[in-house]
Amino acid sequence: MSTMRFCRECNSILYPKEDRQNKVLLYTCRNCEHQEVADSNCVYRNVVDHATSELTQVLFEDVASDPTLPRTKSVRCAACGHGEAVFFQATTRGEDGMTLFFVCCNPSCGHRWKG
Repeated sequence: MSTMRFCRECNSILYPKEDRQNKVLLYTCRNCEHQEVADSNCVYRNVVDHATSELTQVLFEDVASDPTLPRTKSVRCAACGHGEAVFFQATTRGEDGMTLFFVCCNPSCGHRWKG
């Protein structure tokens, strides 16, 4: 992982710069023109780790209030008996094709099930 680098001459930030002629990555000071060769070609790395349960929870919490998703009154929630649900299709891990998901529109319920 790369870290911020500072100029040895004036303590300003060093910025990555490509030396196309020598095909190397340099760090250059914009203040005093000091340059040094980078020890790695990685300038920035963004690592995002999410547990599967986190992603599912965040997704389903917001879906019932999403006005762009279609709603149906032809299903009944098994948890609370509410007669309206939002539905959408998504892929599930380990399964081929799309799965139909329903989310109860009752704000105090939020039950979800596969269709």
